[in-house]
Amino acid sequence: METLAAGGSSIYLLLIGCMVVSYLICGIPFGLILGRFMGHVDIRKSGSGNIGTTNALRVAGPKVAAATLLFDVLKGVICINVSRVLIAGALGPAASAIEPGGGADWLIALVSLSCLYGHIFSPYLKFHGGKGIATGVGILFGFFWPLAIVHLAIFIVLVAITKYVSVGSIATAALVPVTMYIAFPQTSAASLAIWALLGWTVVWAHRGNMKKLRAGNENKLSFSKKSDKKED
Repeated sequence: METLAAGGSSIYLLLIGCMVVSYLICGIPFGLILGRFMGHVDIRKSGSGNIGTTNALRVAGPKVAAATLLFDVLKGVICINVSRVLIAGALGPAASAIEPGGGADWLIALVSLSCLYGHIFSPYLKFHGGKGIATGVGILFGFFWPLAIVHLAIFIVLVAITKYVSVGSIATAALVPVTMYIAFPQTSAASLAIWALLGWTVVWAHRGNMKKLRAGNENKLSFSKKSDKKED
């Protein structure tokens, strides 16, 4: 807190600005936009009705899905990196405090949470959106890229074994506070709590998938067919 006190109220105003702008940028529903532009379809009206990569693949095909994945990842990466540069510039000599494990690392954690919430609760879609995996990976790449690689590896291995994207998504999201603590045991309690909220919000966003997994009717990953009807 002494680090922030040195910067005065301007640091908090800048933080709020970064959070608001990141929320608005990450709320852009690229899956919906690209589905209409490239696939000439509203992906909300078929498959799971979600605007994320998995449903884009099922409804609009691999090209739309790949573009959706790219843009959803990039919006997280860009928002985190730009916010870090701006906040570090305002802190001056104390800029290292916002780096992972630093005393003020919770500042970037809050921006990260804003990015995720923008995607899941999009202000452009009446606060509905995606489930946060692609943007979450982008956030981790922006925050500390080796951690993003770890989570990608967890995701890929679980999906390869189970053929369920939701299993990989839920597991890797739930482990965010664990891997964050392992990577940065000196991280502040506030930062760790925010990262836990971020990861577990993604788990919450997959509550429908968890219900389907328990019932045994969750869809497995497939590149061979498109869905032309809305799932229950």
